[in-house]
Amino acid sequence: MFKNMIIYRIAPGWSPDLQVLEEALSKTPFAECGATQERSAGWVPPRGEQHGPLAESVAGQWVLRFMTETKMLPASVLNRKVCEKAEALEKRDGRKPGKKERRELKDEAKLDLLPMAFTKQGSMWVWIDPQARFLVLDTGSQARADEVVSLLVEGLPGFALALVDTQTSPQAAMAHWLMTQEPPAGFSVDRHCELKSPDESKAVVRYGRHPLDIAEVRQHVEHGKLPTRLAMTWDDRVSFVLTEGLQIRNVDLLDAVMDGAGADDRGFDTDVAIATGELSRLIPDLIEALGGEGRTGLGAGLPAALASSTTGPRGAPADSHPGEQPF
Repeated sequence: MFKNMIIYRIAPGWSPDLQVLEEALSKTPFAECGATQERSAGWVPPRGEQHGPLAESVAGQWVLRFMTETKMLPASVLNRKVCEKAEALEKRDGRKPGKKERRELKDEAKLDLLPMAFTKQGSMWVWIDPQARFLVLDTGSQARADEVVSLLVEGLPGFALALVDTQTSPQAAMAHWLMTQEPPAGFSVDRHCELKSPDESKAVVRYGRHPLDIAEVRQHVEHGKLPTRLAMTWDDRVSFVLTEGLQIRNVDLLDAVMDGAGADDRGFDTDVAIATGELSRLIPDLIEALGGEGRTGLGAGLPAALASSTTGPRGAPADSHPGEQPF
């Protein structure tokens, strides 16, 4: 549960109401793809119980589950079917189909093949902290996150979101931690990182299971390579990888957390309580380590490549994020 995290701040104008949330989710329940339907998406009961609630509250934390199903139709199979139809048309009419006709043949071929296609299902955990006013999505894909955010914003009155932003960019902070070997209080730097050149070469250096407190790593940063991923541990309780876009990936609750829960205690409520309990403390500590919320500029005393950087993830301005929904 929550192996990846994209974190949003919920606007203060929204009044949390679990019943209102349940009613909103019930308007878009998940249903399996129909015979000629390529994709289906919607909400399912988080506990996995048929006809159960779509929004569960555990220890004051709200948990949802978003499900998708996609028909798997290989391009080679579709192209072969189109060619068969084009050959049949040529034999019948004595001419090759034009571009418009070929597009129509492709649509026909897809409709013929979809009922026989295999399906692939995927799900995403969604966590709402109504008191701290965070929305956390268990995905590393901004496109998938945008889909869920759009559904929630459209369905809930006053529900507005913005991706969490920080005073210091994660990239600048990671570079500083690697240069000084002084991670923020409560955190430690682990043995994995990725550094990338911002120039046209896009040269990448990766360290896996390798000490990072070496001169070689500092030299890469001094020469302009920017950290895009850095493995860290918080409070000896949660390990994760921080990305340049302030995503948290590869989340793992460590033995210090799990030792407190016996095998007989494990279940949906226990898993949710443990995960959200730890992560609800990790998130504000990480935000504090990055200077608090609200970008005002990059840190001082960094290499020139970082000090002059004014762009965030995917080339967006430092004070904005892709998919952001302003308040």
